[in-house]
Amino acid sequence: MSQKKILLLGANNPEVARIISCMDQDKRSQFAGYIDNAPQKKGQLFYGLPVLGGFEILPQLDPTEYKFVNLITRDCITRHQTTLSMSRFGFEMTNFIHPGLDTGMVTLGEGLYLQGAAILQAEVVLANNVSISAGAIVGHETHIGESSFLAPGVTVSGCVNIACGVFIGSGASIVPRVSIGDWSIIGAGSVITRDVSAGAVMVGNPARILRMQDIPEF
Repeated sequence: MSQKKILLLGANNPEVARIISCMDQDKRSQFAGYIDNAPQKKGQLFYGLPVLGGFEILPQLDPTEYKFVNLITRDCITRHQTTLSMSRFGFEMTNFIHPGLDTGMVTLGEGLYLQGAAILQAEVVLANNVSISAGAIVGHETHIGESSFLAPGVTVSGCVNIACGVFIGSGASIVPRVSIGDWSIIGAGSVITRDVSAGAVMVGNPARILRMQDIPEF
């Protein structure tokens, strides 16, 4: 059976093209193109790969011939929802990981989008659909839950438990051995010094609760 082609969900970030360019030729040839719901992008090339269309074209694609990775990181709810939508059409997730990233002694889920220059220390565990940007540091024995996102320059100390759907903004820092609850948001530059409740929006140094938001149901 031939290898499945890869659909890239979200044609927005040119860094994706640079990651692909770092791969060997066999891996580069696997990428079929982008799925993006912006109608003006359909039929265009995005850094050399075609934008095939939005979710409206998915019934025309055979899930036995394609798998996908979600590149959407603007918020974790959208990331999770769009991943669920692709899965409901029958498409399986796959990983999109910069080839220079050291993942030794790291437990990897499926559907990961991991950029270059991130550091994942020993015994880190990543659940499905996690995205980690360039320059983020994840300390030893940290667990990161499904559909969570770490922006550039985030520093997570060791033995931290990050639950599902957590958005951590650029340059935020988290001290060791704290827990971050489901669907919380850590603002850019914030410093987390204590446990964070599910649904909390945290800002500042040390971070304080700005507001609480409803926990989504899927």
